[in-house]
Amino acid sequence: MRSTRCRKARRGTLYAGSSGFSYPSWKGGYYPADARPEEFLRLYSERLPSVELNTTFYRLPAEDQFERWAAQTPESFRFALTMTRGATSFGRVQGVDAFTQTARVLAERLGPVRIKVPQARDDGFLRLLLDSLSSEVRWALDFRHETWSDPDVQRLLDERGIARVGSLDGAPFSYLRLRDPPYDEESLAAVAEGMQPALEQGRDVYCYFRHEDEPTAPLYAERLLELAGRSASR
Repeated sequence: MRSTRCRKARRGTLYAGSSGFSYPSWKGGYYPADARPEEFLRLYSERLPSVELNTTFYRLPAEDQFERWAAQTPESFRFALTMTRGATSFGRVQGVDAFTQTARVLAERLGPVRIKVPQARDDGFLRLLLDSLSSEVRWALDFRHETWSDPDVQRLLDERGIARVGSLDGAPFSYLRLRDPPYDEESLAAVAEGMQPALEQGRDVYCYFRHEDEPTAPLYAERLLELAGRSASR
């Protein structure tokens, strides 16, 4: 006889981390004092599940660089990439396919790809951009102009399963960037509590702290993971 009890939904995963990992100033504070730069990513991935890479905004690395990064991290690790700036410059959409093809070298380690949208609202540009995005990649649009704050824009994103950076609603996953340190225990606890509904609904949450010369960002991320796990167990 088939059971009538509902199976508990999968809980989403919190991928907390820092914007970047390759900072020599973190030696002696987060990395061992004698750590070599080529060891930074491995050391980082032993403590955190994800990293946001902004270097890809300025230049798309060669495929072998992605292969080296992947080889230094566990399969469960996720890289969040930033789309190269030339892809959406001057209201045009170009090079998205090439970026996607190279990024997919990361295979299961590829997390979401963030696309900066600095210009004012342009519905034609948005539709052109959305039509260029592969459904096999998680995309997050980082709107920088207030004119994009409109229910019609959100509806388009929801239809495609695309996240809006900074929002915990809508897409099958969320993408948060915390850029205003310092963060005390109370503020981190509030962030952890705020993401619980999304995680309980089975949506993954990617959350990245802005890097500073001191290793505050990875330490904030570690504490957020602890607090989110504690909130879930209540």
